[in-house]
Amino acid sequence: MEPFRNEPYSDFSTPEPRAAYLEALETVGTKLGGHVPLIIDGKPVATDDRITSIDPAQPHVIVGTTGSASAAEAQLAIDAASRAFRDWSHRPATERAEYVHRIGDLMAERKFELAAWMTLEAGKNWVESEADVAEAIDFCRFYAHEAVRLSEPLPVVPYPGETNESFLIPMGVGVVIPPWNFPLAILVGMTAGPVAAGNTVVLKPASNTPVLGAHFMDIVSEAGLPEGVINYLPGPGSEIGDFLVDHPETRFVNFTGSKEVGLRIAARAGVVHPGQRWLKRAFLEMGGKDALIVDETADLDLAADAIIKSAYGYQGQKCSACSRAIVVDAVHDAVLERVTSRAAQLELGPGAENKPVGPVISDDQHQSILGEIARGKDEAELVLGGSPVDRDGGYYIQPTVFAGVLPEHRLAQHEIFGPVLSFTRAGDFDAALEIANGTEYGLTGGLISSDRDRIERAKREFHVGNLYINRKITGALVGVQPFGGFKMSGSNAKAGGPDYLRLFMEMKTVAEYVT
Repeated sequence: MEPFRNEPYSDFSTPEPRAAYLEALETVGTKLGGHVPLIIDGKPVATDDRITSIDPAQPHVIVGTTGSASAAEAQLAIDAASRAFRDWSHRPATERAEYVHRIGDLMAERKFELAAWMTLEAGKNWVESEADVAEAIDFCRFYAHEAVRLSEPLPVVPYPGETNESFLIPMGVGVVIPPWNFPLAILVGMTAGPVAAGNTVVLKPASNTPVLGAHFMDIVSEAGLPEGVINYLPGPGSEIGDFLVDHPETRFVNFTGSKEVGLRIAARAGVVHPGQRWLKRAFLEMGGKDALIVDETADLDLAADAIIKSAYGYQGQKCSACSRAIVVDAVHDAVLERVTSRAAQLELGPGAENKPVGPVISDDQHQSILGEIARGKDEAELVLGGSPVDRDGGYYIQPTVFAGVLPEHRLAQHEIFGPVLSFTRAGDFDAALEIANGTEYGLTGGLISSDRDRIERAKREFHVGNLYINRKITGALVGVQPFGGFKMSGSNAKAGGPDYLRLFMEMKTVAEYVT
C-alpha cells in the first residue's frame, strides 16, 4: 500500500472539474428511480416492504428505492456475519487491509459519480459532496494502514523462564448505524474500521439516504470482499433497531445520530440477554451545540467568515456546526453586523446547481427546524431569516440569526440541526469560556483570537473533543484531526485517529513456560 495521504479536493472554479461534475450529475440523472434489495451474505434478498429515497430539493423526484428489512431478515444478516467472522477474523491483517484499501481506491475512481448521487439524495452541493466522498476514501486507506500497524505484537516486559506476548484480536459481529448527514463518509468509516480490524458487520443505513449505502455495497462487491463480511440491511429502526442491538450475537454497536437514540442504545447494550456470553461495547457519537468564541483581539473578518462557513455549510446539518457565536461585548455588534450581512447574501438553491445553501434533508426536519425558530422568537430577537423558501417544493429555510440569546435559552442549549445561529454577548473572555462550556455537549468549538495566553487557556479549559483556533470548526480531516466529543456528544471514539480500530479489538496475552 502507498503511504497514507488525504484525498485532494477539486477546484470547481476551474473548467475541468466543473465539467466532470456536471457530466456526473447528468449520468446519475439517467439512473434515478431504480430499486436495490437487501444484501445478506453477498446475495440479494427481496422484501415486500420498500424504503423510498427522494431528492430533498425536489421531493417529487424519487432517487431510488431499497428493500426494507424485518426482524426475520435481521436474523439472517446476523447469522451471515457470524459465519463470515470465522474465516475473516483469521485472515492476515495485511490481506484484510488490501481489501479495505481497494474499496477506497475504487471510490476514488468514481468520486464524482458518488458525489453526484449524494447531491441528489442528500441535498449537498458539489463542495460538500466531494468532501464527503473524499473522507470516505480517507477512512478506508487510513484504517487499512492502521490494521497492519495494530497487528504487530505489543511490547511486554521480559521475564526470566517465560516467553510472553500480547496482541490484539477482533471481537466478532458488530452493528453499524450511521446517520444521513454524512451518508458515505460516516457510513464507510464506521464500517471499514471494524472490518479492517477483523470483525464482520450488519450495516443499517439511514432511511433518508439508503441509496448511497447501496452504491457502497456495489464497490464492496467489486473489491472482492468475502461474502457476509458486510451485510446491507436498510429498514426502520422501530422494526430492526432494537433487534440488532439486543441480539446475543452482537458484540458491539457503532452508532452516530441523535442523543435520544444514542442513550437508548447505550441502555439496551448494557442488558445481558439469554445466550449472550460477553459485555457489548457501544460507541456513540450523539451531536453537539457547538460554539465559536470571538474576543476583542480577533480579526473580525476572519471571525465572520469562520462563523458563516461553520454555521451554514450543509445547511447547519452537521454535528460539528457552529450554532452559537459567543462574542465579547467590545466587538459583539461589529461581528453580528458582519455575519448577518454575509449570511443575507448566501444564495439558496439545489445542490445540483452548487448553491451555498441547499434544502434540509426531509419534511420532518423542515418542520422541526421551523418549530424551533418559532420558539426562539419568544426568547430572543430574530435579526435574519427564519422563514421557509418555496422552490420546487424543496425543503428550504433561510439562513437564520438570533441575537440577544442568553446562555439558559433553548436556542443556546438544544441542538436544532439546521441553518440557525444564535449570538450571545459575553462580558469578557472568561465569561465567554464559561458560556461555551455551559451545555451538556462537548463536540467541537473554536476561538478567534490573537492573544496567545487565551489560546493556551482555551486548549486547556474549552471542554470539547475538537477545538479549532482561528479557523472554521467543521471539516475534520482523517488522520489529521481525529474526531469525537466529550460529555453528551458521545463516547469520544475519535474516528480517523490512531486509537479507533483498537476499540473493536481485544487484547490477548500468552505466557509460555520455557524449560
